[in-house]
Amino acid sequence: MPSCCSAGEKTAAVPSLQKDLDARAENFAATAPEPLKKTFKAGIEHVAESGVTASAKKTGDQAPDFTLPNANGEQVALSELLKEGPVVVVWYRGGWCPYCNLQLHAMQGILPQLKEAGAQLVAISPETPDNSLSTAEKNELEFVVLSDNGNAVAKEYGIVYSLDDDTYDILEGRLKLSEYNGSDTKELPLTVAYVIEQDGTIAWDFVDPDYKKRAEPADILKAVQSLNSGESTPAS
Repeated sequence: MPSCCSAGEKTAAVPSLQKDLDARAENFAATAPEPLKKTFKAGIEHVAESGVTASAKKTGDQAPDFTLPNANGEQVALSELLKEGPVVVVWYRGGWCPYCNLQLHAMQGILPQLKEAGAQLVAISPETPDNSLSTAEKNELEFVVLSDNGNAVAKEYGIVYSLDDDTYDILEGRLKLSEYNGSDTKELPLTVAYVIEQDGTIAWDFVDPDYKKRAEPADILKAVQSLNSGESTPAS
């Protein structure tokens, strides 16, 4: 079992995801047209004011069980995964989102350490299974990628919001969001992260209305290692 010190040593070398996300955001700010920047900024404010962060499941809550198809169409149940150890669940918007791809790549980087700590990693988006497979292949992911078509499970976790009309029109017009999700709904999930204990209790959470902010892999890893060491789980 990892000790306090060994956990600190293992997380110290994990690169900062937020540094890469900030660099992406700075590039967008420097190159994007002003109307586009204004629309996306208003879109984030719309999410923040929607109340979705208050409805999201948090540390101490029971994680709703779910069964969803993976990228190959096979059914994966949270309850079955939990029989083998804690599970890290991250939600992402889709393979069309550059911030999500940075996040998935960063999570792949800590996968060996998560496995060493006895945890499994699951990433969920509203993309269709075919598009989830493309995302997994593109990012060379070795963890479970699930398709929550229609955001049915995300709604049980209280993390679904509706895009404002202007933001949706841009995403649909530029990216064909409806084709990724197999639906013309304007709904997307918050890009949350949870560490779920074997009894189904959420031991750690990251919830933020800004899609440019994601849970640091080092923090996720530390939370998982804390479960093994018997320490109290670090605050998110």
